[in-house]
Amino acid sequence: MFDQNRAPIFEALQKFKEMRIVPFDVPGHKRGRGNEELTRFLGKQCMDIDVNSMKPLDNLCHPVSVIKEAEEIAAEAFGAAHAFFMVGGTTSAVQSMIMYACKSGEKIIMPRNVHRSAINALILTGAVPVYVNPDVNSQLGIALGMSPDQVEKAIEENPDAKAVLVNNPTYYGICSDLRRITELAHAKGMKVLVDEAHGTHFYFGSNFPVTAMAAGADIASVSMHKSGGSLTQSSFLLMGSNINADYMRQIINLTQTTSASYLLLSSLDISRKRLALNGREIFAKTVEYAEYARKEINGIGGYYAYSRELINGGSIYDFDISKLSVNTLPIGLAGIEVYDLLRDEYDIQIEFGDIGNILAYLSVGDRRQDVERLISALSEIKRRFGKTGTGMLTQEYINPIVADTPRKAFYADKVSLPLEETAGHICTEFVMCYPPGIPILAPGELITEDIISYIRYAKEKGCSMTGTEDINIERLNVERSND
Repeated sequence: MFDQNRAPIFEALQKFKEMRIVPFDVPGHKRGRGNEELTRFLGKQCMDIDVNSMKPLDNLCHPVSVIKEAEEIAAEAFGAAHAFFMVGGTTSAVQSMIMYACKSGEKIIMPRNVHRSAINALILTGAVPVYVNPDVNSQLGIALGMSPDQVEKAIEENPDAKAVLVNNPTYYGICSDLRRITELAHAKGMKVLVDEAHGTHFYFGSNFPVTAMAAGADIASVSMHKSGGSLTQSSFLLMGSNINADYMRQIINLTQTTSASYLLLSSLDISRKRLALNGREIFAKTVEYAEYARKEINGIGGYYAYSRELINGGSIYDFDISKLSVNTLPIGLAGIEVYDLLRDEYDIQIEFGDIGNILAYLSVGDRRQDVERLISALSEIKRRFGKTGTGMLTQEYINPIVADTPRKAFYADKVSLPLEETAGHICTEFVMCYPPGIPILAPGELITEDIISYIRYAKEKGCSMTGTEDINIERLNVERSND
């Protein structure tokens, strides 16, 4: 048993500050003295602990003391056999677990509505995706989870696959049947990888869906900075008992920085301590706010703030009740339009808006008065800007036609074409609204007229679109024809 009151990295940094060491190492700002403007902005206390790896502070690439101890304490807190501190965000964690499980040419079963980091990992490794096209809720227009039946079919048709990747929960709060999917995959010797970026609170609260580690998954990536309160870009990579942690560290070190930020490391350490000691109480309050907001928003009329009533036992096995996901189409506004109005008219920044939905992210730092302000603003937006919903797109997700592997398409000879001339060609780059960062098009997918119309519509509505060489998304790179 480890003492969850401890925060070894934080404690080592406190001792280090008392040592009054004269720095002749990097970083070059030398505890802030070399960059006064930055020090005034961030504060001397922050700059004092922006330091390089050294014996008293251990080394993230090969920890033997305080970082090693902090990893062991974190692993116990999450119910994992081992935990790695990640300072490249959950993007780095997702890529590491795919790189661990799959080599070039090997198959991985995964939902198509994954974050771009997962498809980036396929480009890096040369692994071949077997996409499970998720069901779509026709009312909300959102992609759902993978049902066990879909996964079982994919496993039967691809018995040589090395792993199954699951998003759990999705950005919208949809959860799959992790236990059953894990059973199906393990029965065929496949690893189970879980992108649990939005599920940190599952480990520390109550009445939440099952965690990846409790479900028996092999590896999970957890965005501590999302709902757990640590600094942006800090995450955990969790492992079950049948994963070779020493080899996993080698995999992580292929892409993770050798100059780890102690600001990020200490924020993970301190945040884990807080959640391990007080998480149940903290997330009970988060859920209370979410449930209250749902009731009030649904009472406005037009909006639909959804929750566990969506559960169908298959593609929606459970729902994250801390998520405040709201469908906006009945008031005649796209989610992105409500997102922009909240920011521009009411000084409220929510997580994202897309074609038909918004997400207000509730976590450890929210206050009741802020929730009340959001509810009031949504009521006013309906009154001031609401209209009929005619002529609006409703589907957030279009099933792709995969014509090539992501790696082959990304590195293929390519040509740039105007967007309207790309139908029938194979895309060699990403097109996505960010957030949430789920590709509309990924390398290797066939461009269709429906996809072109979707891109045009999303641009017109003001979605922030990324992934292409052309910053204006007026042209796309496609595979060069052999003709």
